[in-house]
Amino acid sequence: MANLILQLKDYRLTTAEILYHLPDHPMLLQTFLWQQYDLAPEFPELQRFLMFWTREIDGKLHSVRVGNKKLITPADIGHCRLEYLIN
Repeated sequence: MANLILQLKDYRLTTAEILYHLPDHPMLLQTFLWQQYDLAPEFPELQRFLMFWTREIDGKLHSVRVGNKKLITPADIGHCRLEYLIN
């Protein structure tokens, strides 16, 4: 239910592909996928996660590629005029 409420507040499912340097072998890159509901185009949740990464994780960031998809659009939601209960 919480995800539906976020989507109604215009949050979108956001996926970030994070490339980072391995701490022990800086010439090698590793991929990390992050996925969360976030607000486009500012992406505050992703920004918070990347700040945590740079502060707490040893792997230096190389690049971040972001994609997002709005799951519920205004056309998907309509008002119901009648409701029938069947016992």
